[in-house]
Amino acid sequence: MNRQKKLQQLFKEKAKKASAKLAPKKPKYISKADRAKLAAEAAAEPVETHES
Repeated sequence: MNRQKKLQQLFKEKAKKASAKLAPKKPKYISKADRAKLAAEAAAEPVETHES
């Protein structure tokens, strides 16, 4: 690999990492068990309705 190609490859890698930092962040991962637990808690709470 010649010197010019190495430099171009380094610049591309740095640019890719910089753009990845600016990209929107994904939400934190919640495991399947935790999602089921949260759904069960939400279903267990009584839902209040205010009808006028």
